[in-house]
Amino acid sequence: MATATYPPPPPFYRLYKDYLQNPKSAPEPPPPIEGTYVCFGGNYTTDDVLPSLEDQGVRQLYPKGPNIDFKKELRSLNRELQLHILELADVLVERPSQYARQVEEISLIFKNLHHLLNSLRPHQARATLIHILELQIQRRKEALEDIKRYVPKNIGDAAPN
Repeated sequence: MATATYPPPPPFYRLYKDYLQNPKSAPEPPPPIEGTYVCFGGNYTTDDVLPSLEDQGVRQLYPKGPNIDFKKELRSLNRELQLHILELADVLVERPSQYARQVEEISLIFKNLHHLLNSLRPHQARATLIHILELQIQRRKEALEDIKRYVPKNIGDAAPN
């Protein structure tokens, strides 16, 4: 029995057979999906909105509003998390049957930390993009300087006498 290393191409490859001679002969790509769609049985949306903790049924431990001091709130939640972990260790030693409440509190703190960090993702993406663009500009300037240093030295060598 012969087996192929790669599977055969999908049948729609025939739509592109004249592409090299006439690039406009290929069909247009489908329009981008907007709104909700289903993928592998899960419902997804193209709206990039972070749902609030209340929408997820979770109690919010930090103040609401647009002017949140992220650094202060993350530190506060981190300290609270450390305290609850120590309390959990104490409960496990002294009253092991009552650990569930402490675990729920720790879970709530983690959910709040996670939500705060996710709300910073757009800022992180913007800062990363700025950094990448600055590096590209720096590399191009360095390449230009290398060309400027190289060209004057070697133009005189290549000129006819």
